Amino acid sequence: MDFSRRWGEASLRILAVVMYLHRRCGRGHVKQMGAKTPAGTVGRVEELILLPAIDVKDGRAVQLRQGVDGSERVFGDPVEIATAWQRAGAQWLHVVDLDAAFGHGANTEIIRRITGDLDIDVEVSGGIRSTESLTAALDAGASRVNIGTAALEQPEWCAEMIHRFDDQVAIGLDVRDGVLESHGWTQSGGDLLDVVSRFEQAGCRRYVVTDVTSDGMLTGPSYELLGQVCARTQGRIIASGGISTLEDLRRLRGLVPIGVEGAIVGTALYVGNFTVADALDVCQGSVPADASPQPHD
Repeated sequence: MDFSRRWGEASLRILAVVMYLHRRCGRGHVKQMGAKTPAGTVGRVEELILLPAIDVKDGRAVQLRQGVDGSERVFGDPVEIATAWQRAGAQWLHVVDLDAAFGHGANTEIIRRITGDLDIDVEVSGGIRSTESLTAALDAGASRVNIGTAALEQPEWCAEMIHRFDDQVAIGLDVRDGVLESHGWTQSGGDLLDVVSRFEQAGCRRYVVTDVTSDGMLTGPSYELLGQVCARTQGRIIASGGISTLEDLRRLRGLVPIGVEGAIVGTALYVGNFTVADALDVCQGSVPADASPQPHD
């Protein structure tokens, strides 16, 4: 193991301890989740919440590589997949309307079937850029909406939505090489930490942090990116991008004390690296957590 890897592990251990103590002594003790709230039931803080991902494009469940339109692999019917994952025990889904995110259409009816017909909490993302689209998603049964592009282009509106809908709104931070991206990851702009600071002041409770370069690549999460955001916010963090193995989930669960609340998993489930049941065993504590993740080789 080289020096940089040792230093990275040591830094995360130190950060985990510091942030854990800060949260115990600061706002609301360690972040506790429990009873049903407007944003749904998400379990105890000791657990990592699993959010299987369903990205919908042209009516089909797909997975992109690094967010590139046209790079998708098709995996079938989104509603059938959502139903199967609910039966496997998932309590949350992360559903993305890629057509709405890219600005060429929408999959409203399919997403409405998932949010309205299934007995599962759903976080909806993609094309949430107005009060009308946000309230439509919530009215259709979404437990939470994730705002991406509008966080960069309409920060005042986002702050208003956070104030109005509180825990039902998350801010999406899609990051490529330290720079935020928007419009379905086709445009760049905005400093990550400046944006986090702005929404901290607005009272944002939750951020969905995606490492775009890892998304769909099965190369492991960006622990450095997650650590940077955790160090700047009292909000909860949902990690997205690169999760490939149960070991990745075990290590992410070790970061729960510093604010990592959940993990979005897509490609690894679709290609059979592990099952939803296997992932839940790790996320819910059947496998010991590890607060000192190592990078993938």
